[in-house]
Amino acid sequence: MQARLGTRLWLLAFAGFALPASASPPSPVDLSELAPGWRLLASQGPDEEDPSGNTAPGTLHLCITRDGGKSCHPALDDLLDRPDQPSPFDQAHYLEAARIVRANPNRALLWVQVASVHAGNGDQWVGRMALSYDRAANRFVPVFRQQTGRNNNQEVRFVERGRLRGAIISAVPTSDAPFGFWITVNRMDASGRYAQVLRYRSATHYGDGNPLAVIDSDMPETLRRLKLWQPGEPLPLPDRACPKPRLIAQTLWCTDPPALKSH
Repeated sequence: MQARLGTRLWLLAFAGFALPASASPPSPVDLSELAPGWRLLASQGPDEEDPSGNTAPGTLHLCITRDGGKSCHPALDDLLDRPDQPSPFDQAHYLEAARIVRANPNRALLWVQVASVHAGNGDQWVGRMALSYDRAANRFVPVFRQQTGRNNNQEVRFVERGRLRGAIISAVPTSDAPFGFWITVNRMDASGRYAQVLRYRSATHYGDGNPLAVIDSDMPETLRRLKLWQPGEPLPLPDRACPKPRLIAQTLWCTDPPALKSH
């Protein structure tokens, strides 16, 4: 496939949805819910070759602007930057999400997620950022950011409903046995920025066969540690169907564990 020449300029819509990496850009919508007159513009260069020799979308440039892109407040070109580890994976090539989320009923934020080109094993470097409009400075400012890889069930989730509404939870693999995940909960503090309120080694183990996302399987333990749930109360269930909810070794299962399926 030949590279497409020229630059694509997109005006992104934010109406509470995620934009898949391969989707066409939505119709133009401004960010008036956050700040009248502001928009997020995305431009993308021509396709290029990734480290595996495959064709990948060009470098992505994101600009929060109120003057059609003449100035950016801010530009979001550093979402994947790792100054101590410069590599081909430091630049965004895929826009995976761009939507308005709510930290509380009166506080809306812009949530952006981007990804790098693919490595030979299919992995990507993924960056997420939540931004708030600073009226005094007349610009958008980051209030949360986190980067992870992708191949080991990593996840960073903005919680949009339930007891942890407005929190940001991440599950990142541990580097030593017993292999599990670091579960981290961040909540907005008095300054309007996100700060860590909980971090623990998951009850979920890597490769345990549980089809639930790690954040969902560990949710009872997360809520227990935050004193938002205790054994004996109804289990906190994921958004997806959960036909057989039960706790096994402190983790939530919605199906029979692999060891039970053969009986």
